[in-house]
Amino acid sequence: MCGIVGYVGRSEAFPILIGGLKKLEYRGYDSAGCALVHDGSLNVYKAKGKVSDLESSVEGKDTHGTVGIAHTRWATHGVPSVINAHPHVSLDGEIALVHNGIIENYAVLKENLQKKGVEFMSETDTEIIVKLIEYIKTHRGCDLATAVRMALHQAIGAYAIAVIDKNAPDELIVARKSSPLAIGIGKDNEEFYIASDASPIAEYTKQVTYLNDEEVAIIKRGQPLKILTILNQDVEPNVQTIDLNLGMLSKGGFPHFMLKEIFDQPTVLRDCMRGRLMPDRIVLSAVENHKQRLLNARRFIVVSCGTSWHAGMIGKQLIETFCDIPVEVEYASEFRYRHSTVDKRDVVIAISQSGETADTLAAIEKAKACGAFIFGIVNAVGSSIARATDTGIYIHVGPEIGVASTKAFTGQTLALTMLALSLGHANGTLSEENYRTLIGELGCIPDKIDAVLKQNDSIRELSRIFTYAHNFLYLGRGYNFPVALEGALKLKEISYIHAEGYPAAEMKHGPIALVDREMPVVFIATHHKLLNKIMSNMMEVKSRGGRIIAIVTEGDTDVRKIADEVIEVPNTENCLVPLLSVIPLQLLAYHVAVAKGLNVDQPRNLAKSVTVE
Repeated sequence: MCGIVGYVGRSEAFPILIGGLKKLEYRGYDSAGCALVHDGSLNVYKAKGKVSDLESSVEGKDTHGTVGIAHTRWATHGVPSVINAHPHVSLDGEIALVHNGIIENYAVLKENLQKKGVEFMSETDTEIIVKLIEYIKTHRGCDLATAVRMALHQAIGAYAIAVIDKNAPDELIVARKSSPLAIGIGKDNEEFYIASDASPIAEYTKQVTYLNDEEVAIIKRGQPLKILTILNQDVEPNVQTIDLNLGMLSKGGFPHFMLKEIFDQPTVLRDCMRGRLMPDRIVLSAVENHKQRLLNARRFIVVSCGTSWHAGMIGKQLIETFCDIPVEVEYASEFRYRHSTVDKRDVVIAISQSGETADTLAAIEKAKACGAFIFGIVNAVGSSIARATDTGIYIHVGPEIGVASTKAFTGQTLALTMLALSLGHANGTLSEENYRTLIGELGCIPDKIDAVLKQNDSIRELSRIFTYAHNFLYLGRGYNFPVALEGALKLKEISYIHAEGYPAAEMKHGPIALVDREMPVVFIATHHKLLNKIMSNMMEVKSRGGRIIAIVTEGDTDVRKIADEVIEVPNTENCLVPLLSVIPLQLLAYHVAVAKGLNVDQPRNLAKSVTVE
C-alpha cells in the first residue's frame, strides 16, 4: 500500500529518494516524508499530500546526505497528517523508520512501552516499532541490526521497514514480512538502493535481490550485503538481473498514466503472446512441465481480488468450456478464512497484478497447507506470489502505474485464454479445428484493439453527457458479464459515480427498480446466441426512460435501433470478446472522470498494491 525508498552510497540521497517516491506514488499519496543523515545529524521532513508537497516543503532546508529513507503513505492507522506521516523517529531523535504494512498487536506493544515511560505523538502503529527498537537498543546495549531483529520478533502482522541511525552514517537496515521489499546492488557494493518494487531501482542497477519473510538485511556502503533471519540465521542473497522497460514508467506524451496504459494494450498483449502463440499451437512452459498434474485436477479454484477476480470469472468460463474441468472463483479475502475442502487433487490459480496482494498470498498459503498445486498468474517478476507458486504465467504487460487496472486485466484474461486453449487441446476436449481457429483469431486481437482505440475521440465526446449521473448500471451475459462488473468497477474507482454490474437477465430481479431518466445503462450487446434476449432487456429499460449505451459488434443494425448511444467493436470469436468489449468501458470511465476534473491516476482512498488486509 505504502511506498518505501532508501539509499546508501556516494551520491546525494535526496534526489534519488524523491525520484523513487514519484515512481511509487501509485502505492499511496496521503502524505510523504524522508530522513537523511548528514554530518552527525538526522534531518526529517514530512508533508501532508503528495510527493510534490514534500518537495515544496523542503525548499531552502538542508537535504544533504548520502544515506536516507523516504516514504509515501496510504493511511491505515491514523488520518493523513504531518504527525502521522513517515518517517517516525525515536525519542532521542537518533533513529528514523519507514514502514509498509500493519502491526496487528500494536496496542499491546504500545501499552507495554507506555508502562516503561515511553511517550507517543502519532496515531500510527509504525511509531511503536521505532520506539520499541530504540528501547531495546538502549536497554540491551546492542547494535541497531540486533535491536531491529529483536523488535520484529515481538511484532505480529505485516511489515516492510527501513531504518537509519545518525550514529551509523553508512548503514541501512531493512526487513520484511508479507510486504514486498527489493534491494538493488551497485558496482563494488558502493551503492545500494531499496524500494517496495524494482521500478525506482532499475535506472541505477539491474542487480536486485528480494527479501523473503522474516529476513533482515544489513546494508553497509563498501561491504557485501548481509541477510539474516530475525532468529539470527545467515541467508545467502539470491541476486537476480531485472529487465524493466523504463519507458513504461513515463507517460509518453499522454496526460495520464491510465490513458497511456489503455493505449499500451495492443503492444503489451503482443508481448504476452510472444514466444507462446505460434501459428499452429500455444506453447506454455507451465503446461508442458506440469501437464498431467493440471489435466488430472479434480477442479480448479481461482483466488483473486478486484479486477483480477473479474478476469478469473472469464477464466472459469474458458476452462470449463474448453477443458471440461470444473472451476470455482473465490474472493481471496473470503477463501482464506472460511472452511473449505481443498486437497491435493485441486489446482489453485492465484491471480494478482502486483504479485503482492496480501489476501491472495494468504489464500495460497492455506491452499499449499492442504496439498493443492498452485498456479500463479502475475505481472511483477520476482514478486512474492511468483515465488510462492509451483508454476504459472507472467503476463508481461509492464509496470502499471495508474491505480485503476487496465492492461493488467486484459493481460490476465489473455493468459487465462492461452491456458484454457492449451489445456483443452492437450485434454482432447477442444478439437484441432477449433483450436487452430481460435489461435488464428487470438493473434488478431491486438490489431482489433487498435481499431477500438481509434474511437477514443468519439468516446470522449460521449462521456461529457454522463458526468451528471449519480448511478450507472452495466449489464452483460456469458463472457461479457464479468466485463460488465469490470466496467462498473472502473467507473466507480475513478469517477466516484456509483455503478453496479449485473447479468442482463437478472435486471428484472431487482435493479430495474432503479431505472429512470437519470440512470444510464450500459449494455454489452455484442453478437451472441443470447443477443435477442439482451435486446428484450434493453426494451425493458427503454420503456422506463433509461438512457442506453450499447457496446455492439461492428456492423450491427438491430441494437442501434434501440440504444441511445452505440460503440462498436470488431467481430471476433465469442470467447475472445472480453478482450475487445472492455476497452470502450475503460475509455468511458477515464473520460467521465477527466470531464469531472478528477485525478484518474490517483483516485481518493485507493492504492495500487493492497499488501495489507
